[in-house]
Amino acid sequence: MAETGEEGSGEASGFSDMSDSEFLEYLDLEDTQESSASLSKPGPSSELPGKDSKLISLPTWKRRLDVSSPMERFHLKYLYVTDLSTQDWCEQQMVYEKELPGFLAPEKAAVLDTGASIHLARELEVHDLVTLPITTKEDAWAVKFLNILSMIPVLQSEGRVREFPVFGEVAGVLLVGVIDELRYTAKGELELAELKTRRRPMLPLEAQKRKDYFQVSLYKYIFDAMVQGKVTSTSLIHHTKLCPDKPLGPSVLKHARQGGFSVKSLGDLMELVFLALTLSDLPVIDILKIDYIHQETATVLGTEMVAFEENEVKSKVQHYMAYWMGHREPQGVDVEEAWKCRTCSYADICEWRKGGGMPSSVLEHQAKRVE
Repeated sequence: MAETGEEGSGEASGFSDMSDSEFLEYLDLEDTQESSASLSKPGPSSELPGKDSKLISLPTWKRRLDVSSPMERFHLKYLYVTDLSTQDWCEQQMVYEKELPGFLAPEKAAVLDTGASIHLARELEVHDLVTLPITTKEDAWAVKFLNILSMIPVLQSEGRVREFPVFGEVAGVLLVGVIDELRYTAKGELELAELKTRRRPMLPLEAQKRKDYFQVSLYKYIFDAMVQGKVTSTSLIHHTKLCPDKPLGPSVLKHARQGGFSVKSLGDLMELVFLALTLSDLPVIDILKIDYIHQETATVLGTEMVAFEENEVKSKVQHYMAYWMGHREPQGVDVEEAWKCRTCSYADICEWRKGGGMPSSVLEHQAKRVE
């Protein structure tokens, strides 16, 4: 049965179910610097109303003349798991969000802020947070590694950790993410529990659930590769362009020593992390679970158990990565899911909609053939 998409704009857009954990990751120092430097300069072709009702220009690229891939065009060294799960909702919308990073409707920003606050409160239930001043991307990644090193023994002894960083190469691209919670069940199975906060007291549409299923499946795919020794420091350095021999900053070094780690550089930390992951006897993830919670009341609206389908995950990843590598143009939603466009901020300028489900360059090519 076709979905009607009758929810409010923040939720029907799929935006409210973005991983709140990874939304916090966007605030990392190195990512903030890189993404701000990577933005395309706006062009005069199209405009959108911004948050203050002023017009925001939309950059328009002639894709048939653009020889760079989206990874190169946006100056991205790696992607977030939520980049791919957003593609699963609407790839064309995700592209516009990259092109217009400053455009975010106030109601959507409020949804994300509230969700992030809930995640932070939950993390404080099981972890003490320490703020470290950092000035380099090496220091930022060092903090991720220190978090992993500190969480592994806690997970093994106490059976639960939250905000666990994951990373790994998938289809030639580095994917980075944050798992909401890892915990052992009474039967000794390792369970991944993802928290999704909802602005309205109702479960999401099936399309949003599918997006969430894909997201947690990607987490499992990457985490399993990490504990199986399939993720290498060589691959990580290649994609991130990190300098493993660069000395760590004084605040990071001090925190590392307080944790019992005698290291001097990022390379030292990386070696410890990969050894810890492969020698810790951590199993692969057995259970995938999503809890949907109402933001205002903290009421659990429902729980979804996700069946991991490896072949389906690989197929989707290959399809989505083909866009990022520049092998195909972005695609919008199918006609059956055109209801998503009703609440999309970019509907008025969407090339996919104007083309009736085809990229504008394809239509132009067809027009030339007719001539």
